[in-house]
Amino acid sequence: MFKTTRVACLTALMGLTPAMAAWAQEVNIYSSRHYDTDDALYEAFTEATGIEVNRLEGEADELIARIQAEGDNSPADIILTVDIGRIWRADSAGLLQPVESEVLNERIPENLRHPEGHWFGLSQRARLIFYAKDRLDNPPMTYADLADPEYDDKICIRSSTNIYNLSLLASIVANQGEEKAQEWAAGVVENMARDPEGGDTDQLRGIVSGACDIAVANSYYFARALGSDVEGLTGSTDQIGVVFPDQDGNGTHVNVAAAGVAVNAPNRDNAIAFLEWLTTPAAQSHFADQNNEFPVVEGVETGEVAASLGEFRADSLNLNALGENQAKAQEIFNAVGFQ
Repeated sequence: MFKTTRVACLTALMGLTPAMAAWAQEVNIYSSRHYDTDDALYEAFTEATGIEVNRLEGEADELIARIQAEGDNSPADIILTVDIGRIWRADSAGLLQPVESEVLNERIPENLRHPEGHWFGLSQRARLIFYAKDRLDNPPMTYADLADPEYDDKICIRSSTNIYNLSLLASIVANQGEEKAQEWAAGVVENMARDPEGGDTDQLRGIVSGACDIAVANSYYFARALGSDVEGLTGSTDQIGVVFPDQDGNGTHVNVAAAGVAVNAPNRDNAIAFLEWLTTPAAQSHFADQNNEFPVVEGVETGEVAASLGEFRADSLNLNALGENQAKAQEIFNAVGFQ
């Protein structure tokens, strides 16, 4: 289902030529982010630049299909997704164009942006290992440890089709090769306490309920329970320990919310201005804090809740490799019976 913000519906822009759209000083964002707190961010951008923001919300794959159907007449200026896997899908479909911006290249680390400027990471989250403090004295400290027979019947993790798990396995393929990746995936299957079910929050709830002693989840799902009320989790977070994996190896796997300029963007300059504005310190703090994530720009202070999880060293792998190895990751999951 799509959600359109601002009175002027994006579809009304379909009849505008690029020159007319530029004259209107607007930017049209197709976004799979579903946070009402984004409104304040967009309003601040308009106040700072005079450029009005039109936002169309939907699931990423739906938005990709819509832009493909709209073709050359698509009003989309920016495609914004909550993970690298789907922005890579948009790029693979030919829906993004290269952008050369000194501002973006200077502010965003090289591994968190496309090598040719097709997309840029705007906030990042870490995929962490959580464990039951009162039941596990020796928690896994690396992703490889999750496949150790020591943790037989202890792990809660969501399904193999989930984009976060696909990206995690894709990073293992990139860093260690297909054979090691398949061994790891098979080991995790052997160590599952239950068949994959639910989202990341449900894996954390599994620790609280006693269904499992170990859970794999993105950092912000746990941080959300620290900063707000999450049923079945808030009030029990002191039972859960947190591990930033692979601190002595490649570093903790991270994913990003990312955006790129649409291939037929009628307001290209405005779109680039918007992306550059999102890398300012104030915008970075607001953008990341909305979902308890980590800023991508060095020197920008992490929000209090996310910072409470601790400091960590992230994997420096260029995240484009997660998309490039996405199909192989799914193939491996299927081969080992990871549901």
